[in-house]
Amino acid sequence: PRVCVVGSGPAGFYTAQHILKHHGGALVDIYEKLPVPFGLVRFGVAPDHPEVKNVVNTFTQTAHSERCAYYGNVTVGRDVTVPELRQAYHAVVLSYGAEDNRVLGIPGENLPGVYSARAFVGWYNGLPENQDLKPDLSCETALILGHGNVALDIARILLSPLQLLRKTDITDSSLAALACSKVKRVWLVGRRGPLQVAFTIKELREMINLPGARAVLDPADFTGLESAVKDAPRPRKRLTELMIKTALEKPVEMQAAAAGAAAPREWGLKFQRSPQEVLPSGDGRRARGIRMALTRLEGSGDSAKAIPTGEVEELECGLVLSSIGYRSLPLDPAVPFDSQRGVIPNSSGRVEGVPGLYCSGWVKRGPTGVIITTMNDSFDTAQSVLEDLQGGVLDISPSREGFGLVESILHSRGVRPVSFSDWEKIDAVEVARGKAAGKPREKIVDPAEMLRIIGH
Repeated sequence: PRVCVVGSGPAGFYTAQHILKHHGGALVDIYEKLPVPFGLVRFGVAPDHPEVKNVVNTFTQTAHSERCAYYGNVTVGRDVTVPELRQAYHAVVLSYGAEDNRVLGIPGENLPGVYSARAFVGWYNGLPENQDLKPDLSCETALILGHGNVALDIARILLSPLQLLRKTDITDSSLAALACSKVKRVWLVGRRGPLQVAFTIKELREMINLPGARAVLDPADFTGLESAVKDAPRPRKRLTELMIKTALEKPVEMQAAAAGAAAPREWGLKFQRSPQEVLPSGDGRRARGIRMALTRLEGSGDSAKAIPTGEVEELECGLVLSSIGYRSLPLDPAVPFDSQRGVIPNSSGRVEGVPGLYCSGWVKRGPTGVIITTMNDSFDTAQSVLEDLQGGVLDISPSREGFGLVESILHSRGVRPVSFSDWEKIDAVEVARGKAAGKPREKIVDPAEMLRIIGH
């Protein structure tokens, strides 16, 4: 059987890995629109979290299997359509992730100074489409809308001492911009309360321990929460206890500041505030602050809803980052898509009403969870493919040409795919440039330069 996987992030690679491991004869081709593989492991994981990127070693092993091939620089839906892939393969798995962000839907969100978290993360991580972002870091106060790990990542990057960032694979141009940054205060704002934050304890602890930055948490936000989390699941309980402890501590720096020393950088969490409008500067040319509705919670736990109280509050900030979630986009008119939920309708990864078409990862279940969540989800989809192969649901009697057919289609459209060994040449150049600068790698951010390196 010939199987094709669209997307080379964790969902794509884990799906391929599981099929290759549990079917001794399957051939798997992975298609990717960028010349370089690994999706959010390369472009989403924070530069100062190198240990999370170690999964790349497993993915590389999968790509080196003689039954697996990688074709980068191929945009499915444009260079080759899903119906064309279905003619070439016995099974097609869509694992292309979430390449857009949810919008706030409030006045002023398109003002200069307002960015989506997705674009900002893509900017410092070298995602080609975000290289011209040029975020304005000339203000003292930044505000991040959202209480997830991505919001904490951004706050940490904005406030990290440069000597820490210099040792990471953060891009050269974003490092230069951060070196001139005037940002010294970051607020992370959420519509709900401390019991509903979506970040995890590891990320919070890292933020609390960030050198040269102090946490500003209001003890009043945490009144009575000890008893409320007594019976909560252990991760939620430990996370809340850490916030309470941090809110009640009087750090040494505060005593120093009281004695007239320069206050360090600082960050804090604000709760029960919902953005209403980004406020323009006097000349209307950029963001100068945000108006927020104060909310009260109805219900408890994860299902609590934030209801506006009618009171509002304004906060001055010259930089607004919206970290309220990624969203998937439809890939091809031939594929059913639920635009309300931003997913492909499926059952255990089998796309509804289209036999032989599957999905895994964020486009299957929505943009939530960490790499391990995506791994289990992808194994689940791969299992569906294997069951359908074994149960005869997928007819593999007609031989399919796989890449043979796709190659002639791409050739006729003037598209030249990039192989995995091509990627390894790009990788070697990045690592060599990084070594010269004392970094793990210096990412190449221009696809044209990537193609030049491999002589395309």
